[in-house]
Amino acid sequence: MDQFQAMKIFIRIAELESFSRAAEDLNLPRATVSTTLKRLEQKLGVRLFLRTTRQVKITDEGKIYYQRCLQLISALEESDTLFAHHKKQPAGIVRIDMPHSLARVMVIPALQAFYQRYPQITLSVSANDNAINLLDQGVDCVVRAWPSEDDNLQSRHLADLKQITCASPEYLAKFGTPETPEDLAGHQAVGYFFAHQRADSHLEFVTDGKIEKRQLASKLTVSGADAYVAAAKAGFGLIQASELAMAQELVQGELVEVLHQHLPPPMPLYIMYPPGRFLAPRIRVLLDWLITLFSSPAHPEKQNAIIGKIVDLILD
Repeated sequence: MDQFQAMKIFIRIAELESFSRAAEDLNLPRATVSTTLKRLEQKLGVRLFLRTTRQVKITDEGKIYYQRCLQLISALEESDTLFAHHKKQPAGIVRIDMPHSLARVMVIPALQAFYQRYPQITLSVSANDNAINLLDQGVDCVVRAWPSEDDNLQSRHLADLKQITCASPEYLAKFGTPETPEDLAGHQAVGYFFAHQRADSHLEFVTDGKIEKRQLASKLTVSGADAYVAAAKAGFGLIQASELAMAQELVQGELVEVLHQHLPPPMPLYIMYPPGRFLAPRIRVLLDWLITLFSSPAHPEKQNAIIGKIVDLILD
């Protein structure tokens, strides 16, 4: 049994939760994938997956082996390119997950520059605002507004985004334009919730270096950044989000910034990826490119919306 091939097959089964899809993805016969996994389990002396007619679920032992396989294969890929990096560019698929607004406003518009530099890399960008499990989703790295609490992930601070308070012109015509947080009595906020978390409709402001919270009434609660902005545009209340996320709506007059002198705390962004001494070159160059992108945005309005920029790369 080719141990390296067996590990690659195991990884794809774990990420896709399917023997058939793994076989299709690797362009191998279904029987080869099944036989290889069976022999691998016999060699290790543990069951890596629980199989039913409808589901393939990785075991706790399989999760441990998965992390180790990722580290080993990344090290092998790094070794393969150690002396050939001047002749051969990083290649392969990189799967990254990030918030909707970040993908739409910041990353995707700049991707042509990334492809010009790394034409042999293919990106799979999923836009999602909730927490995800890299193992379950088969993702190489994620960008989120909070650091990971998972010990199996490495977390790096990417940047801090300026946040502002906004509402639609129609809402402000009806409820008035607040000048200070004390003026918020009688106002409404669009509620927001993450999956499996309670809804929240409070606003936050930095006052004398401390965060002050204001709980407001809410007639609409949503999940997801796009729905959050859409609710504000429809006049359902005040929202707080990154200036980047609402740049288009502000320019077009669909949203109006209020409380200019009382900003919310900035939104930190983090890159999270599996730990280990080695990162596959295809993943490393994407992470370094993202850090550079947020350190030096192409447009002046985006530069003003990013504070606390990070300039150190993942790897030299």
